[in-house]
Order: sequence, then structure tokens, then C-alpha cells
Amino acid sequence: MIEKDLSRRNFLLKSIAAGVGFVALPHLPAFPNGKMSGMKFGLVTYEWAKDWDLPTLIANCEKTGALGVELRTQHAHAVEINLSPSQREEVKKRFADSPVTCLGYGSNYEYHSPDPAKLKENIEGTKAYIKLCHDIGSTGIKVKPNTLPEGIPKEKTIAQIATSFNAVGKFAQDYGQLIRVEVHGHLTQELPVMKAIFDQVTEPNVKICWNCNPEDLLPPGLEANFHSVKKWFGDTVHVREFNIGDYPYPELFRLFGGMNYEGWILMEARSQPTDRVAALKEQLELFNALVAQSKG
Repeated sequence: MIEKDLSRRNFLLKSIAAGVGFVALPHLPAFPNGKMSGMKFGLVTYEWAKDWDLPTLIANCEKTGALGVELRTQHAHAVEINLSPSQREEVKKRFADSPVTCLGYGSNYEYHSPDPAKLKENIEGTKAYIKLCHDIGSTGIKVKPNTLPEGIPKEKTIAQIATSFNAVGKFAQDYGQLIRVEVHGHLTQELPVMKAIFDQVTEPNVKICWNCNPEDLLPPGLEANFHSVKKWFGDTVHVREFNIGDYPYPELFRLFGGMNYEGWILMEARSQPTDRVAALKEQLELFNALVAQSKG
């Protein structure tokens, strides 16, 4: 019990360090693998990698320079809770033998339902995948709010979501995992709502994953919305193709550069290019240009 409590305390300290610009305390690296230095480019397996098995996924990430990956559920790489202990160890070894970092799992767990049984199902499911993330050597699980149900006072749902984040966050601490909350869902992806949720989050390993939604630009605008929640940012950001649409990525990168953000910028692409490896290489080039511009 003492060893477990010390482990949890060390993880809390790392989480706190991660929450203040990812500045490492003496003898306390903000990132366990020690590889982080500035913004890094990676991939969410959402569309472009959904039909790649695990060896193909790792190989293609190596080819393209997308050296961090968030695994999605029900995809061909098949990293799910039905894996045996030996299979989990094999996944861990595959990433350990590669320059590609497995950041963890992109789940669909959500906590807004007024049905207690459904809420419990989502919380318990999250816990099972937290254990999986630990076993494969990753650092966290992505979850999300998804809506504010009609007919329920929004303050009640906001409090329920925050309480759920605290519950899974506390559980995750014993496994050294972050809870990465994607800014997602009808109404809940509006930044004032996300701020209202996180005003009630108490666990330091529960972090925001910025998601580059059109709602980010609602009044009072991108910069003000960004600053309203930046103290809760974690180590992942989701972006779409930099050369598609009109999201102001140069301004976003300037804001991240201004806070010396050190985390993974993960491509969650939605288009259907013929050559996804070439397309991912192109996005890395655009990413590098945006990073250089943000520094300038």
C-alpha cells in the first residue's frame, strides 16, 4: 500500500508539472519517456489508419515521421481489452522497439447520460481501458463529453460530467495514466461549457485535449476561448488537415508557441486521399512550417 501511494504521489507531481507549461521539476521529467522537446507531430487513427494492422501502423508512422499515435477503438490494429497479458506485452514491445510513441487509446466513453446504468457502464468501461493503456505502456485515454441532454438542467449535467472525470481520473492515477478530455459534442464543445466542467474537476491528471472545432471561433473569439481553458491543457491536441477548410491554424500555433507548449499535435484527418502515407508526409511538412512560423 505504501509503494502504491508513493507511485500515485509521484504521478500527481508529474501531472501538476504537466499542467503548468510542461516544465520539468528537478529530477522529475514532465514526460516519462524523456523524448519531449517542443511540439511533436503524430496521428489519430480515426480515418487514415483505421484499416492498418499494428505492424503496418507502426511502419507507416515511421515512414511519415508521425512519431506519436492515439489508437482508436474498433480499428484494424485491434488493441482492445480482450487482449491477453502476453498480447498486451507484445503490443508494448512493438512500440518500445520503435521510435513511435503509443500515447494511448481514443475511446468513445462519455458521461452525460441521465440514465444511471448507462453512466456506470461508461465509467466502468473507461476503467477497463485505463488498465489496457497501462499494460501496453502508454500514458492515457481519451474520453469526451458529448451533449447536454434536453430536459435536464445544464448545471446538473455539467456537474455529473465533472464528477465522472474526477472518478476515472482518481482511478487512473494508480496506473500512471492521464484522462484526456476531447473538446467534443453538441453544446459541450463550446469553450464556456468546457470551462464550466473543468471548474469542477479536481484531479490533476484530467486534462483538456483541444480539438480545433468551429465553435472555438465563437465570441469572444479564438484567443479568448483558448486562454479561458489553457491551464487545463494536457499533452495532446487534435487537428484536421492543415490545408483543408478555414480553421486559423497559424493563429492557433502562435497561441501554443506563446505558452511554450510541449505536446503532441495529432492529425485526425477526415479526407480520403489515394495515398495516405504521402498525405501524412505532406501534413508533417505543413506542421513544420506552422511551428517555424509560430516561433518567428
